[in-house]
This record gives sequence, C-alpha cells and structure tokens, in this order.
Amino acid sequence: MSKKVLILSGSPRKGGNSDILCDEFMKGAEESGNTVEKIRVAEKKIGYCRGCYACKGTGICAIKDDMAEILQKMIDADVIVLASPVYFYSIDAQLKAVIDRTVARWLEVMNKEFYYIMTAADGEKESLETTLACFRGYADCVEGAKEIGVIYGTGVYEKGEVKATKAMKEAYEMGLKV
Repeated sequence: MSKKVLILSGSPRKGGNSDILCDEFMKGAEESGNTVEKIRVAEKKIGYCRGCYACKGTGICAIKDDMAEILQKMIDADVIVLASPVYFYSIDAQLKAVIDRTVARWLEVMNKEFYYIMTAADGEKESLETTLACFRGYADCVEGAKEIGVIYGTGVYEKGEVKATKAMKEAYEMGLKV
C-alpha cells in the first residue's frame, strides 16, 4: 500500500549531511511506490510561535507565513520524517520552529509513522540522544504516533562527509521499507 511521506529537512545547508540522508531516504521510499515530498525548512518563511493562542478554537495561526501549508501536509501525511543536524545536543532552530507551530492544529496531527534522521560531528551515538529525545517528545504529543526508525549520522561535519558512512545505506534501506 502506497503511503504519503513527508520529509522535513531541518538542515540550514542545502546538500548538508542530514539533507543528503533525507535524499537517500526519499530515493528508497519512492522506489517502494510511495508518494514523497521533501521540504527544506530553511527555504520556507516560518516564524516562531509567539504563544498568543490566537489559534485556540480556530486552528488559524495569527502568523501569516508558510507554516499553514506545511502543517496541512503534516496532517495529510501517513509518514513524517524529521531530520536535523545536532546543534548543542538538540535539534536546530529551523525545525524546532516548525514543531512549535503545529500547536495551531496539533490534535489533527495523528496516527503517524515517524522516522528520525540526525547528523553530528561527534562520533558517538550518545551525543545524539538529547536530539532524539526532542523528536520523541514531539511524537509523544501526537496521538497514535509510532516510531519506526532512527538514523544516526555520526562523525560528520564537513558538507557531504556523510556520503562515506553506513548511514547512507541505512537511510536508503529504511526508505525502501516504508
């Protein structure tokens, strides 16, 4: 059965390591017959949540930017891939803004399969655990969320270094299994 897959690439660097892993995941998922869309979050206009709760009861955010379209795609997706480089043991600001802005319609984001992609200069998986906890914290708020897979791109700093790691194969193969 074909699924609708939404990849949210948080990398501020086009062709950065986490972005490259998103492309590999997408390649595998498409080859398996799924409909896949990748959104490079850094290329969208997304303001931070102001906590004004103008959205309460309406689902309409007071901030008029690209987030309404992204949120609708999150609601419509069967699978959500969250990808981020690790900055100070956490997800980057671009992707965090997206997660926070789902508050306008967060109860409609439900029954999703989640995959997480993380990259870091540090070579130890343990250095990515706080970032993974951030992803899982969001999924804990999504009714019916299921974590399906995690990709650790460790020991990569310079743009493109991830191409020489096992994470490339893991991303492709994980995409194939969607």
